[in-house]
Amino acid sequence: MNDLIGVVDWSRAQFALTAMYHWLFVPLTIGLSVIVAIMETLYVRTGQERWKGITKFWMTLFGINFACGVATGLILEFEFGTNWSNYSWFVGDIFGAPLAIEGLLAFFMEATFVAVMFFGWNKVSRGFHLASTWLTALGVSLSALWILVANAWMQYPVGMEFDPAQMRNVMSDFAAVAFSPVAMNKFFHAVLSGWTLAGVYVIGVSCWMLLRKRNTEAARSSIKVASWVGMAGILLTLWTGHGSAVQVARVQPMKLAAMEGLYRGSVGQDLVGIGVLKSDPAATPADPMAFSIDIPKGLSYLIYLDGDHFVPGVNDLIDGITLTAEGDTVRGLSYADKIAIGKVAQNALRAYDAARKAGDSATMDSAAKVVKDNFKYFGYAYLPSPEAGVPNVPMSFYAFHIMVVLGGYLLALFAVMLFLSYRRTSLLDNRWLCLAGIVSVALVWICSQAGWVLAEVGRQPWVIQDLMPTWAAISGIQSGSVRLTFWMFAAIFTGLLIAEISIMLRYISSASKTDIQNPKH
Repeated sequence: MNDLIGVVDWSRAQFALTAMYHWLFVPLTIGLSVIVAIMETLYVRTGQERWKGITKFWMTLFGINFACGVATGLILEFEFGTNWSNYSWFVGDIFGAPLAIEGLLAFFMEATFVAVMFFGWNKVSRGFHLASTWLTALGVSLSALWILVANAWMQYPVGMEFDPAQMRNVMSDFAAVAFSPVAMNKFFHAVLSGWTLAGVYVIGVSCWMLLRKRNTEAARSSIKVASWVGMAGILLTLWTGHGSAVQVARVQPMKLAAMEGLYRGSVGQDLVGIGVLKSDPAATPADPMAFSIDIPKGLSYLIYLDGDHFVPGVNDLIDGITLTAEGDTVRGLSYADKIAIGKVAQNALRAYDAARKAGDSATMDSAAKVVKDNFKYFGYAYLPSPEAGVPNVPMSFYAFHIMVVLGGYLLALFAVMLFLSYRRTSLLDNRWLCLAGIVSVALVWICSQAGWVLAEVGRQPWVIQDLMPTWAAISGIQSGSVRLTFWMFAAIFTGLLIAEISIMLRYISSASKTDIQNPKH
């Protein structure tokens, strides 16, 4: 049992390590591809050679980051087979389809057009080269689409049927998987947040050049483009973030409760603007906050557009309690009830397997019907207690609020940069503003990582929501093997990150000593 727990913990840690390193590169790749495409469009539209030089400068930084993203992404996909083989068997027919499309369509699309983008200057027409740059940006987003469709399915499993004969799930509706509201919200939220991150990155690098008084005109032009892309990104990210929160309330209410540190909900539930949880918030569920500034009825209105709607907390969901607008208590399915239903489904599956081996078709049909009728809560039978279905509340709470607070800061940053770019250009050279732009590069990555942490930690203990917890999804391997590869990956990824940062800094430093508006650079 101890080794089982070790395998689960180390497998989760290894996957989290790989995913978080991968997510350092992905959003920058997504957003920077769009910024580069816009800059090249300006070159083609205006005919100004300086835009060609600016485009090439940012394109090189895109290429450095793109390569690192591919390397870490491939390892992620291999880990599903090495560390999570039970999961891969249980839902491989469904989860594998988006990943296969991503590999066959989007990746080859990127590989084809990224070659033209980098090596096609003066070899193809301006129009064809520009089309290749935009198609590279489209390919990057399509890669993200299919990866996020797969991830969204884990959060909201739809479009499938459980086949007791195979003891696994099979896809029944590809459109439901690909275009579920959870998948669409997750895709647009992630891609648009990439625009935000890349906008801040370009602003930060440009601020460094302004601070050093190098390539100041190119830096100002870059800030203008990046600020427009970043402003569009942050505004749309806020909008899709609201849509994601609505979907979370509908399909993952426990995650929403953890995001808000809410243990006992109420009709007209307040929204925590800024807050600090007590050291053990579960010990005082009626008042888990040590300090908070709340928006009255904000959570109820945010999720349901109704200030008098009930929002359940952690303990309400465990107990299956709902309150009406009049304050009356309504009891639904508790976690204990769901565990019992899950055990009915799993016992029926065992009966089906025994009947199949005995050749008893009548019992097989009867057992298969029981499995189908109760499969919705199949995974709850794995929970040792109702409380095991609660995610890490403090981590979810702080990840969510860090993301929100930093999102507000980034909105203000883009607004200031846009205003100065058009009204007070000379103030872009201000030392403190430049330092703020540089520091914001670190802050936007913290914001991005916080969103990823929330998405994954908030759905724990589930690998597949309501169907499979982490400890049922792992491979039959020794914890020592996973621990060894964890430290190997940690060393390799850290080295890769250091190398990438070093290469980018050296390129930025060397390139900024020349005139980057000169396309011969």
